[in-house]
Amino acid sequence: MLYDLKNKVYIDSKKTNSGLRFLYNTFIGRFILKIMISKLPSIIYSFYMNSRFSKYKIKSFIRKNNINIDEYEEKTYNSFNDFFTRKIKKESRLIEDGLVAVSDGKLLVYKIDDNSSFKIKNSIYTVSELIGCDDNCYKGGYALIFRLDVDDYHHYIFPDKGYVVSKKHINGSLHTVQPLAFKKYKVFLENTREVTHLKCENLGDVCYIEVGAMMIGKITNKKITKFNKGEYKGHFEFGGSTVIMLIKNKDIKINKKILDNSKKGIETIVKLGSSLE
Repeated sequence: MLYDLKNKVYIDSKKTNSGLRFLYNTFIGRFILKIMISKLPSIIYSFYMNSRFSKYKIKSFIRKNNINIDEYEEKTYNSFNDFFTRKIKKESRLIEDGLVAVSDGKLLVYKIDDNSSFKIKNSIYTVSELIGCDDNCYKGGYALIFRLDVDDYHHYIFPDKGYVVSKKHINGSLHTVQPLAFKKYKVFLENTREVTHLKCENLGDVCYIEVGAMMIGKITNKKITKFNKGEYKGHFEFGGSTVIMLIKNKDIKINKKILDNSKKGIETIVKLGSSLE
């Protein structure tokens, strides 16, 4: 079950498919999983999804996922990934005031405790493990986790005006980011990810993390040193994935409905640019 910020209830119809249940919940499946979470299957699949032979999937994908194609710029697509990374019309995602969603997705927000850690689905995540270095500066701040599904807009933006302090790539596996994987694996610590430290005008220190997922080895980020709020930062290729923001500022305003839902393990549906206050 999911909620949006108007407290409208949605039944999550995207149930975990039988293939993923087989991979994660059976002995033979877990043996095959070791191969599936490596880079090679993603590279092969990406080659196909970027080829003209994948174009036939577009119409059925739109229909199956109820995608409102009128929200997007008109274009003739050369491949499925060309469609999947399509650009949205500016009027379809307005950038509101204050703290905003940096992507479409299903949002969970956690307070980072004095040990610089937070809990997701019974697993403890520490900031130092997540970003690959010893860093306690985010304790007392917040971790915002945006889980993108296949029907979400897969571009993401900068949350504020500012500049890039540092960035790095962390190699890892490519587990699915569907909830069933969290029962057995610390997905955000094991998966490939891009880590960018930002200094923002209003939010202060922000660590921005894109997490790759099964069959998605491709995270594309814009090469940029200075940015404005709402400016394009990057995009994922086909599949669902995750954006994590660690915010040092303890005094940011976050909508009480989001915080209450997160305490219950309930995700809140948000759209890129929408206010989270």
